[in-house]
Amino acid sequence: MSQENRPRDEEELKRVAIEGKLPLKAVGIENLKEANPKHMPPHRYLHPWFARRPTPASRLAILASVLPNSVEIDDLLKWMQIGPKRPIDSSINDYVKEKKQTEGERSGTLGDHYGYPRPFTSTPGNEEREEIHSKLRDFWGGELPTVLDPTAGGGVIPFESLRYGLPTQANELNPVASTMLKVLLEYAPEVGSLEDELIEWSQKIDQRAQENLEEYFPGKNSRQVPEYYACSYTVKCADCGYDIPLVPKWWLRKKSASKGVAIKPSFDDEGNLKYRAVTLPDDIKKSEFNPQNGPVTRGDAECMNCGVVTEDETIKEYFNDGEFEYEIIGVKYREKEGGSGYRAPTDKDVEAFNRAAEQVKNDIDLSTILSIDIPDGQETARTSRHGIEQWRDIFSPRQLISHHEYLQSFEHFKSDIREKHSEKEAEAILTILSLVSSKLVDRNSRLTPWDTSKGYPSQIFKGNNLAFRRVFIDNNLTISGMGYQAQIEKIIESYEEIESYIPDDGDSAWLTSVDAANLPQESNSVEAVVIDPPYYSSVQYSELSDVFYVWLKEYLDDVHPDLFTSELTNKEDEAVAKRVS
Repeated sequence: MSQENRPRDEEELKRVAIEGKLPLKAVGIENLKEANPKHMPPHRYLHPWFARRPTPASRLAILASVLPNSVEIDDLLKWMQIGPKRPIDSSINDYVKEKKQTEGERSGTLGDHYGYPRPFTSTPGNEEREEIHSKLRDFWGGELPTVLDPTAGGGVIPFESLRYGLPTQANELNPVASTMLKVLLEYAPEVGSLEDELIEWSQKIDQRAQENLEEYFPGKNSRQVPEYYACSYTVKCADCGYDIPLVPKWWLRKKSASKGVAIKPSFDDEGNLKYRAVTLPDDIKKSEFNPQNGPVTRGDAECMNCGVVTEDETIKEYFNDGEFEYEIIGVKYREKEGGSGYRAPTDKDVEAFNRAAEQVKNDIDLSTILSIDIPDGQETARTSRHGIEQWRDIFSPRQLISHHEYLQSFEHFKSDIREKHSEKEAEAILTILSLVSSKLVDRNSRLTPWDTSKGYPSQIFKGNNLAFRRVFIDNNLTISGMGYQAQIEKIIESYEEIESYIPDDGDSAWLTSVDAANLPQESNSVEAVVIDPPYYSSVQYSELSDVFYVWLKEYLDDVHPDLFTSELTNKEDEAVAKRVS
């Protein structure tokens, strides 16, 4: 390399803390504490994503990349918000390790035991930031160093950089993650709190959608409203012509091996499938009916009438040829005066589902929305084997109507939001409100499994893959505990907590959404690149995120046209490796 092209003369390069000894044990302990599912950082609830960097590790990487090698470990931990405020006899590093060893003996909360809250809840105060900034200016020639994350993903690294008041830049190729970054790194510091505005507009959107969806979710009676439908499929037995429900297990809510609520199938005199909700062992003993024994075993399905087995490959052919029917097998309901329970489907349930199917066929918008081919990929191969060829195919007719109705309601109020608020504020409101679409899809699709251990929906990406589900969830988004109102409330709560963590005088980050191999930064403009790159071959981000992208594009293509230019996410420039079969 010529002298003219060298980024810095060798004598100018300074040793930073990351080149020396680091408190890895203490930080590792804090990473584990943050993983507590009962209370995780708010960005985890803002939008589904496939990888999140822990706050302690991110803070350590940032500070150790910009502070001098001479910094004391205890000072580093203190600035990371690790360690008690009271004086201690040992180093903070040793203190944290000792507290971890005695964690099982505690009588109170983790915070009580350690003597300080988890770091993600604490932003460094003004005095601490000034102390850090003073050291940094001395070290970097009077200026604060700029921190860049070129593959920012869920945004934890640049967000923590902002909390330290550092000039921050973030890049992310994937538009879904880039949308999250706008909320975290741009709207939170620039626009600030939007709680009242988000509540007002979300309630209007929800009310309009509820009115238009009411006919598709009838209750068994005036006292009950259905929350979730456990759905499956039937195919015809080639031998006797009876319907075969493609159900591996009949549990709706399994409390133990022989206790819980299940659906018991039977045929009436005319050969029609009928279902009855039973409680084990009160209504029936496991020796009489074992819910573990559904018709499907390892993909093959045994006819309950004649016993002939239809093999898995034949069933896949049925799906690819459209020779299957949707089947409601059970319903979780909520009582208007409190309480909940499970029941078998009624004729009204089936009629409403069929009405939704007819509506999808006859409405031009519904019959064409998301008519986008699912590209061949490592993960999408799992769904294509069952006839799911376009993104609209991952939804049953009623699911498609539900998602579409909330989109239409959002569109109905979009111009009102723009008229009532400033351009930046309206952009922020619309973007934050749109995030609910992904959370709803996560809990309401043909790829969303029924969690029998809890008796309600799981998530599409519980295992970071796209998998066909023989029993899936049809979610009543208008009233369920995982419907629109519950999800948007969590998003608003998360955004407000995120906003509260930004210093009052904090700046936003400079955001780009390009290939990290071709960044627009000028030479010598960044002092520290802090990066935790994609997971090589374990997570195919672009393939998986298309599930969210197709809906976010419908919501935001006129709000962020620069992000939603292509039909699907960029597969060519993604920095991951694909397994070759």
